[in-house]
Amino acid sequence: MNSVRDIPVRRPLGRTFALALAGGMAAASLALLIVFISLYSGKLAEERAQASDQVNRLLQATLENAMLKRDLPGLMEVVERLGRQDGILGVTIVNPKGEVRFASRSESLGERLDRATHPGCQGCHNAKGEIVGRTVFIKDELGREVLRSVNPVRNKEPCTQCHGPVATSPVNGVLIVDYDARPIRQSARATVLVFVAAGGALLVALMLGVWLLVRRLVLRPIGGLHRASSALAAGDLGVRVAVEGEDEFALMAETFNGMVDSLRGRMAEIRDQKAFLQALIDATPDGIRVIDEAWTIMLANRAYGLLVGAGPDDDVGKTCHQSSANRDAPCPPTLIACPIEAIRRTGQPVKSVQEFHRPDGTVIEAEVVAAPLELTLDGKARRLVVESCRDLAREIRFSHEQKLSAVGQLATGVAHEIRNPLASIRLALQSLLRAAAAPDAPPGIATFRDYLTLVDGEIDKCIDVTNRLLRLSMVPGEARHLIDLNKAITETLSLLAFEAEESGVAVIFDLDPTQPRILATEADLRMVVLNLAQNSFHAMPRGGKLTLSTKESEGRVRLIVADTGIGIAPAHLRRVFEPFFSHRADGVNGTGLGLSITKGIVESLGGSIAVESAPGQGARFTIVLPSAATAVEGNPA
Repeated sequence: MNSVRDIPVRRPLGRTFALALAGGMAAASLALLIVFISLYSGKLAEERAQASDQVNRLLQATLENAMLKRDLPGLMEVVERLGRQDGILGVTIVNPKGEVRFASRSESLGERLDRATHPGCQGCHNAKGEIVGRTVFIKDELGREVLRSVNPVRNKEPCTQCHGPVATSPVNGVLIVDYDARPIRQSARATVLVFVAAGGALLVALMLGVWLLVRRLVLRPIGGLHRASSALAAGDLGVRVAVEGEDEFALMAETFNGMVDSLRGRMAEIRDQKAFLQALIDATPDGIRVIDEAWTIMLANRAYGLLVGAGPDDDVGKTCHQSSANRDAPCPPTLIACPIEAIRRTGQPVKSVQEFHRPDGTVIEAEVVAAPLELTLDGKARRLVVESCRDLAREIRFSHEQKLSAVGQLATGVAHEIRNPLASIRLALQSLLRAAAAPDAPPGIATFRDYLTLVDGEIDKCIDVTNRLLRLSMVPGEARHLIDLNKAITETLSLLAFEAEESGVAVIFDLDPTQPRILATEADLRMVVLNLAQNSFHAMPRGGKLTLSTKESEGRVRLIVADTGIGIAPAHLRRVFEPFFSHRADGVNGTGLGLSITKGIVESLGGSIAVESAPGQGARFTIVLPSAATAVEGNPA
């Protein structure tokens, strides 16, 4: 996944500013160019009008001189010569009635110009109808673009003899001179191009200067802030922005650096708080996990990781059904007692027993206590679920060890209480036996000696019982040793002889004469035999037969405990090894831990236990354990 600093800027500010600057400059230049062309064309026309006015004055003086001298051929020659000058397309003199009297083009002579429609006459009169001079660019009669100069020839005193009084005839005629507009336009275009080129160069220089100034004063500081912000967004809390100058950007850089320092301090506080919270829940011996509304694990401790066979952070972000049930979808509430669904319905804490599936394929029974947790996150009220998970096998083992420890303490006290008086009695008896065996013993002492010998033997039996009780109640250790299975069975059942007699149960032994041996702890193995035997007694409230058989074959030792009790219902058969499940035939409420403890001990020894039963046909428990030789070969250390 790309980090934040790898994300490209979609619209760089520098490019945007450059385009805006170029567009603005171009628009302003275009507007100025249009104004310049318009002004230049007007100025050019004005200059041409002034030049034509001088020519017109000269021509008008010549005209007036010729008219005074009545030298009309000379005037015609002047008009024709003027019309042949470079840049002049035509010269025309029109009388006040609009008739062409003189023209450089002979074909125009005699034409009558309609001042309302003729291009040269339009705009030549003011509001009073008086003829006024002007110079404009127009299309002439031949469709050519010309600069036409129109100037009235004023009536003067010397001319009044022919043209009448000045008051009634203020104008003797109109002089029209047509200049070729193409050289004028070309000159204007050339001048405009020169100005455009100069303006363009000036514009480029101005844009480059503005760009460099903006880049140094604006874009570079913004770029530094952008890079620093991207690095900060990517998690780099050590990023800093260089502070240059004393302008607003320098103030922004100082503010940014202060913000980063503050953020780093807050992040350190958050990390410390998170570490404290994690250490706090890691110190809890039970597995803890916090689940949100979408079944996602938000927090878990080390004990939970050990429970499901993962690290504490491996399951954070997974759903609870992925973590502990190995499911891709939430557990069906109709098949599995889901604590989250129960809390959603009732809002109250719940307690249930769940199966946790580990990555290695093993399944453990766990007691789950779930409680709702309501808090506000990101400004929104949320309801989470906190689950405390406890390994039932570990709890059963712990309970078993506590029970054995308590029994051991009791047995030790009982043994001392019994062994000490028995030892004293034995010493006394031995003294009497020695006295009875003396040569000077009185007659009849032999019978007395026989009774004393019998009492001494019974005392040995009592001491042996205390030894068996001590072996049964020994606190199990890690080290295993060689145990005679047949002997452990017979000695354990001897402790139940009174209970068997009271219950009317006949105990039958079918033990392998090869005396199979296994590697185990004495207390654990005797506890297995004791639990299975007591379960059989409970299944035969009216008496029956209990058979214990052993057989060693192919490196395995088989122990079968079979009774003739009431049997186990099919619905209960698959649950007999579940913790806290109890359904005794004698109606007494048991703890439901005996068979769970038995199963845990057998599996810890590398063996297996199975049960076969049918109602009314008794029950048959089969335990298979590795023989001592097989266990040693598998664990040579």
